[in-house]
This record gives sequence, C-alpha cells and structure tokens, in this order.
Amino acid sequence: MNKFYGLKDILLITPPFTQLNTPYPATAYLKGFLNTKNIDAFQIDLGIEVILELFSKNGLTKLFKFAALQSKTVSKNSKRIASLQQDYVKTVDDVMLFLQGQNQTLAYQICNTDFLPKASRFKNLDDIDWAFGVMGFQDKAKHLATLYLEDLSDFIVECVDENFGFSRYAEKLGRSANSFEELNKKLSEKLSYIDTVSIALLKDKIESKNPKIIGFSVPFPGNLFSAFRCAQFIKANYPSIKIVMGGGFPNTELRSVSDTRVFDFFDFITLDDGELPLELLYKKFINNSDVDLKRTFYLKNTKVFYENTSKLNDYSFAKVGTPDYSDLPLNKYISVIEVANPMHSLWSDGRWNKLTMAHGCYWGKCTFCDISLDYIKNYDPIAASLIVDRMEQLIAQTGETGFHFVDEAAPPALMKEVAMEIIKRKLIVTWWTNIRFEKSFTSDLCKLLQASGCIAVSGGLEVASDRLLKLINKGVTVEQVAKVTHHFTDAGIMVHAYLMYGFPTQTIQETVDSLEMVRQLFEAGVIQSGYWHQFALTAHSPLGLNPNKFHIVPTYSEISFANNDVLFTDKTGIKHDKFSFGLKKSLYNYMHACCFEFDLQEWFDFKIPKTKIPKNFIENCIKNDEDFKLKPSARLIWLGNEPEIAQYITIKKGQSYNMIKLNFITKTTDFEIKLDADKAKWLLKILAKMQLDSDSSFMLKDLKADFENQFDNFELFWFSKQMLQVRQNGLLTL
Repeated sequence: MNKFYGLKDILLITPPFTQLNTPYPATAYLKGFLNTKNIDAFQIDLGIEVILELFSKNGLTKLFKFAALQSKTVSKNSKRIASLQQDYVKTVDDVMLFLQGQNQTLAYQICNTDFLPKASRFKNLDDIDWAFGVMGFQDKAKHLATLYLEDLSDFIVECVDENFGFSRYAEKLGRSANSFEELNKKLSEKLSYIDTVSIALLKDKIESKNPKIIGFSVPFPGNLFSAFRCAQFIKANYPSIKIVMGGGFPNTELRSVSDTRVFDFFDFITLDDGELPLELLYKKFINNSDVDLKRTFYLKNTKVFYENTSKLNDYSFAKVGTPDYSDLPLNKYISVIEVANPMHSLWSDGRWNKLTMAHGCYWGKCTFCDISLDYIKNYDPIAASLIVDRMEQLIAQTGETGFHFVDEAAPPALMKEVAMEIIKRKLIVTWWTNIRFEKSFTSDLCKLLQASGCIAVSGGLEVASDRLLKLINKGVTVEQVAKVTHHFTDAGIMVHAYLMYGFPTQTIQETVDSLEMVRQLFEAGVIQSGYWHQFALTAHSPLGLNPNKFHIVPTYSEISFANNDVLFTDKTGIKHDKFSFGLKKSLYNYMHACCFEFDLQEWFDFKIPKTKIPKNFIENCIKNDEDFKLKPSARLIWLGNEPEIAQYITIKKGQSYNMIKLNFITKTTDFEIKLDADKAKWLLKILAKMQLDSDSSFMLKDLKADFENQFDNFELFWFSKQMLQVRQNGLLTL
C-alpha cells in the first residue's frame, strides 16, 4: 500500500463522454485486474463528473453567464431558453435528482403541470400519451426530463460549445481521421468552456491522488478529443506523469499510427487487451524493472516505434479478476429515455453492472466485422460458476442486481450454464446480452434463460435476405431468425434486431424484400425493437481486407493517424442512402404496432418494386416450428414445484384402476394431470431428481431407459397430452 492515504500509482480515466446511466466498464475491468496484482489504482468517469457539474444550479448559473458574454447571433429557440434561465436554474437540481432515482414523486409535477420550462424538443408531443401509455407514468416523466436536458444541450451547442453532446464530444474529429492535422489544429486553439470544466475536475483528481501513471481508456471517436485535451494539460503541468492511451478507439483505429506529434500528448499507446501492457509499463516505470513491452507504441529516436517483444502471454479471461466499480459515483448516474423504444430504454435507463461471459466471438466469421482483431478473434470463455461468482461480488459491491453482458455474441451453451447456475444459487438478478439468432436457442432454452432473469436480447438480423446473409457469412437464415425470435418472445424475453441496408451487391429488390421481412416479423410480434444502419466498410474486416471479392472499390487515403472506416464505391451504382428515411420511418411505426397494412411504397417518395416475399412467409416459418425429434443427449430440468397429490379409483368396462391426480401450482397458473398410479409415482420421483439443486443429472436417454424398465412405449408417454402440459410448464429439454 502507498504510504499516504489516497495516493495512487495509477489513475484510470474515461474521458467525456460515454453514457449517462451507467459507467463504461473498461476502467472497472482494468482496476479489477490491477487488484489481483496489488497495484494501487483509482478510476474516474470524467464524463459523468462534467455532466453533474454542468447540470447543477451552480453550473447552469455560470453557463448562462458565459453564454451572455458571447457575441453570437442565436436562434429564437436559444433566446427562449436564455429568457427562461431562472426557471432552468431553479429546477435543474430537482430534475437531476429525479433522473438519479431519487425524488420520484417529482414525476407528478413533471407530467401534469408546467413545472419544466420547455423549448423546441417539446414541440412533437402530440402522441406522448399513446407512446407512454404502455411504458408508464415514471417513464413518461423521464422522457420529459430528458427533453428538458436536450433543450439545454441544444443551447450549449449553439451558444457555448458546438462540439458538446451527452454521449460524445467533438466526435467528427475522431471519425476516420486518417491524418492528425485537423485534431492537432483544434488542440492548438484555446480551451472551450467544456474543456475548462473538464480540466478543473481533472486537476482536482490529480492533486488528490498524485499518480505516477495516468491511463486513458478511449472507447469511441467521441472520447478522443477530450482525451487529447486532458493529456495536453497533464504534459504541461505534470511532466513527470507517464500518460497511456488504450481502449476501443486505438484498438481499431490507431494500429498504423505514425505521426510523431501524437506522442507530444501521450507517452504510450497500447493495443488490444490492456491488462498485460499496462502491468509491464507499471513494472518498467514504477518498479524500475527491466522488462520488454507488449503491443505498445512510443517515440524512440524521434520516430514512432512499436514494441511487442515481451515473451509473456496475455492473461486468460479467467485470470483477469472481477471488474471493480469502486471510486465511481454509482448513485449519481442519470437514467434518461430519449425515444419511446423499449430496447433503447435499456441502454440509457437504469444502472447495469457490465460483465462479459467470454472474451471474443465464438462465431467470428461475419464478413463486415473486424474479425481479424484480437478482441474478436481470440475467443476465451470462462466457467459459468466463475461468471456467477463475479455477479455475486458485484452485487455486494454495487448493491445493483442488473447485469448487461457486453459480449460480442454470448455463446448459447455458456448462457445455458450461467442460467442454471443462477437458478441453482437462487439469485434474483436481471440481465440482457447480445446474441446470434442461431438454432441453439430452442423454446426450452429461452424459457430457462427467462427463469434465470434474462429480460432481453439483441442480435443481428442485418440484411433480411438469405442470399446476403450467406454472403455476410452470418450462419443464419431469415426462417431461422423467425423461429428463434418466436422462442424468445414466447418465453417473455424482448428481442431487438440490428438491421443493415446497403451491403455490397445488395439490389433495390433485396432492400424492399428485406423491409417486408422486417414488417412481417413485427406484425407477428416476434421482434419488439430494431434499428436500421447503413453498411460501413472497415479496414480490418474480411470485406476491407478483400474488397474485390465483394465487388466494391475502396478509396484509400494515406494513413498517419486513424484507420478504420474506408470510403468505397459499390459497383452496382445504387445510392443506398436514399432508402434511409423510409426504412427508419416505417420501423418506428412497426415498433408501435402501426401501419402494417400500408403498402411499402408509401414509405418512399420514389418508385420501388413490389416485394417478392409471400405475404405469410414469417407466419408460416413460425407455424412450422414443431420439433418431434428426441435428442438422447438432451438434459432434463424441472423448474416447477412438487405437485399436490390425490389418489382415486376409476372404473372402465367393469375394471377398476388406481389413479393419481397431480395438481401443479405455478406462479402464473394451475393445472392438473391424471395418470396411472404407478406412472404418477414414477414421474414424481423423476421430477425430484431433475431439479437443479439435486445431485442427479438426467438426460433424455436416461429417462427413456428408466421408463422402459417399468413401462412400455416411452414416446407415446412423452408426447401425451398430460406430459405436454408438464413440458410447457417447467419441464425443460436442453
């Protein structure tokens, strides 16, 4: 331990801005790892710190005073906000408390009175009761409070700092910045208002913690400028501190960095998993050990040098420790609802402990994805028991039982094991994750996941065309997606679909047919949320590495700084961006169960061909989902309780039979079945052995053998009406 309380060897920083409702997990992952090495570290989410400073009574007072001193011609909307500044200053602390989960009775004032000052974001509220009638009163208040903050954000952008955004800052400077020139020029300008707020908070943390190394985790382009601005301040005022950059942005964008000016700000840039590179830098500069570095850029003899000479292997995912969210102001994050979309609500509303089931992607074949990079290609799952251990540790630390598993695609087999472990330990948790819509997600597996606390999944349907899904190498078909999403929905798990348009060689007909597939999926009720995005070519994907194979012509620039997004020309010549508005407008309506009867042409102001997809295609896929095959190796699990028993005698054709009536009581319904006494007693014994807290582990082949030792025709029994009821209400075949 350090000699003086509060002093830390390493300060980990997430620069502004990422999320408002929960911490971005990178620094928590690193701090958890450093704990295993007894390395003192402190972490800050500078983004939420800046937001809390700005959106406070004191912060808004200063901001409005600063704006009044600017000699700008501003819009009518900003003049209105400035005129209402006393109302904003008066209400902001209460609104922020409400969005932090406190002061919940304020919802009545927010919804039913003129409590909130209102500007342009409130103009389109005609349908708010329709949109939030299902979502509830508190959610409606959160949405209105979010619009209030967005009005203030519009004012800041116009009157104070044009680069401001709640989840990004100066994002355009980081997007495909092949050259460092524009970013460097911006950094030579005087500090913006937001910069001064950030730097003041950073200065306070540095002075109180006195770190020897500061590590910036930069996940997105919208964090990049702030990271450089903070590093610039540290270099000028604390030159002895070593400054490191890692995270998602350098991992994807800075693999070819060669501009030496970058290292006027940062001493080191590390790539891929940050645990070992950061540990080696610590050993070299804090412990003065003679060690080789791992995947690290730095300046050597006035040139950018990449060192990757360490013989040490990266730590397995099981050895990196449990994420540690201490130091972060967990009760200060704010829950917002920007749009009436249930999945977007999960992303921005509520506090989630972020965990990962497996490093990398178990599929790792999609042609649009950066599968050549370590964070995807190096697949490394961990044991379900260790995952649930980490969940319990985080519950104890944070007091939160909600989990967002941030996997590239959570593996179905591991999800099953995690779900069983959760149920076995009798944990009450709520969780969601990203998946592939693969056939492993049977109806029974989805029921198991729901029983363990799974509330939602998101997955890539991408281009809803079997030809293009094959070209993407997605490993699914539209029919399969329909069946799997039906299984999730039927189990009570919400489904969000990532949708793509403009994939190379995609025809106009395929775009129209894809929209029809999406329309039918929403009409069938098997998808509840979705989002269209236009295809983007990245340098590290199979498409970027082999563009000719996919009939596209990339436009390459000279790279001295960032390299990821690549401009290209599709040889089809189709202008895919013209579909953007119609696709998104139709999707908005489908998500609200509207306009299914509209002809697809009504969404576009240009002529489109008629769809070639049969009208009942998705409905037929779902209907044809019965599977009567017996899988001998399938495990059987009973999630229900012990039934009530009533014995009786029935007489048929003058012969009496001993019968037992089994009355099953579940959380949602009661049902009863009647069986021969011997079969009923056998079933009771077997169900007890199938419970997860039992020492037994039953497979279907074991059940069949045990049954046929005493009775005849297992298949007839298994597919009987009585057993169908049991299987629909807690007896799972996995």
